[in-house]
Amino acid sequence: MQRNQKIMKWDKLLSPARFGKDNPEITEPDLFRSEFQRDYDRIIFSSPFRRLQNKTQVFPLPGSVFVHNRLTHSLEVASVGRSLGNRVASDLIKKNPNQLLLSEIGSIVATASLVHDMGNPPFGHAGEKAISDFFVNGAGAEFKNPVSHAQWTDLNHFDGNANALRLLTHTFNGRRKGGFVLTYATLASMVKYPFSSLERTKKNKYGFFDTEKGIFSEIANKTGLIPDLKGVGSYFRHPLVYLVEAADDISYQIMDIEDAHKLGILSTERTTDLLMSFFDPSTERAFIEKKNQIYGEVTDRNEQIAFLRASVINHLVHQVAILFIDNEELLLRGSFPGTLADGLVGASKQALSDCSTVALNEIYNHRSVIEVEITGYNVLNTLLTEFMGAVFQPRGTYSKKLLSILPQQYQETHTNDYERIRSVLDFVSGMTDLYALDLYKLIKGIGV
Repeated sequence: MQRNQKIMKWDKLLSPARFGKDNPEITEPDLFRSEFQRDYDRIIFSSPFRRLQNKTQVFPLPGSVFVHNRLTHSLEVASVGRSLGNRVASDLIKKNPNQLLLSEIGSIVATASLVHDMGNPPFGHAGEKAISDFFVNGAGAEFKNPVSHAQWTDLNHFDGNANALRLLTHTFNGRRKGGFVLTYATLASMVKYPFSSLERTKKNKYGFFDTEKGIFSEIANKTGLIPDLKGVGSYFRHPLVYLVEAADDISYQIMDIEDAHKLGILSTERTTDLLMSFFDPSTERAFIEKKNQIYGEVTDRNEQIAFLRASVINHLVHQVAILFIDNEELLLRGSFPGTLADGLVGASKQALSDCSTVALNEIYNHRSVIEVEITGYNVLNTLLTEFMGAVFQPRGTYSKKLLSILPQQYQETHTNDYERIRSVLDFVSGMTDLYALDLYKLIKGIGV
C-alpha cells in the first residue's frame, strides 16, 4: 500500500468553529458546556430528531412488543459512540497531552452518531429505494432532462446520508442561516462518504447532494480533510467517522438480533449461541463464569439476552478502540482500508459475520419487514406523484389545496426545476411513517 504523504492534524480536525456564522472562527464561551456538548443538546431538543421515534428501523413500528425505531437506535449508537470516543481520547491524550480538544472526542462522536440517520425517509431503507425508484421507473422519470447530470444522479440514487447533511446545513425558509449551525468537527465526523453521487460506492452510497457540494468543501477545508484525487470534489474521511461507523455497526448488528429474539423470529438458544460466539472459550473463561452466575440469578430469558447483548457491545468497544489507536497514523493519512469492524480478528470477526448472515437471511427478509417495504413503496410513490404535480402546476385548484399542506419551511422561492423537486423531497423525506401513511389515506380518500 502506498502511504499518503499528507497527514491530518487533530487541532484542525477538532475545530469548534460553527458552520453558518458570519465569523465562524469566533465561538461563544460557555462555562458549563463545550461547543461540542452544545451540538449534542441542540440535536436532542430538535424536532427532526424527535420525529425519528416514528420512523422504521427494521421491524414495523411496535404493537405489543417494543422493538427499535430510528430514535432508540440513534440514542444507542450515540451511547456506544461516546464510549468509543472516550476510550480513544484517553489513549490519545497520553500521547498528546497538549492537545486539549482531544478530551471532546466522546462528545463529537456521540453527536455525529445521533444525527447519522436523521436524513432517512419514512419506512427505513425501503424508503430510500422507493424515492429512487420514483425517478427511475415512476412519474419522476420526466424530470431527467430539466436537471443536470449530477442532480439527476442524486435523484435516482437518493441517499439518507446526503440528506442528513442537507437537513443539518440548509437554510430552510424562515429558518436561520446555516441550519443547525453545528461545529465543523461534528459535521465532518458524520459524513461517512465524503464524495458526491457521481463518485458513489458499489452500494450506491455517497455523502452530499449537488446542492451541498460547496458546503462540504467548506467543512473539509475548515477541518483539514485530505482531498482524494481519484474523484472530483472527493476527500478522505475524517478519522472520527470510523468511530461513528463502528458504533452503528456494533449497535444495529447486535440489537437486530435481540429484536428478532423478542419477536420470536430467533429462539433463545439460537440467540444465546450467536452472542456467546463473540467470546473465545479458551481466553474468556472469566466471562463465561460470570455469565453462568448471572444466569443462575436471572431466569427471565429476555433479561438473559439483554445481559449478553450488553457484554458483547462492551467487548467490541474495547477491541475497536484498540484498533483505532493502533492505526492512528493510517487514519490520519486517509490510508486505513475498510472499516474498523473489518479489522476485527478471531472470534469477534467470525461472530459478527455470522450475525450479519442471520440478519440478512432470516431478519431482513422476514414477512413483517417486507410488508413495511411494500407499504412504503406505495405510500411514497403516491405522495411524490401528487406533490410534484402540485409544485410544477401550482395554479390548479387541487394543487393549491395540496401546497397549502406544505409547512412554511418548504415553501421556498424556486429559481429552477431542481429546487422545486428538492423542496418536495425535503418535505416527504422528513415525514414520519405514520404521518406519511395518514397523508396517503387523505389523498386517496380512505377512511373519510
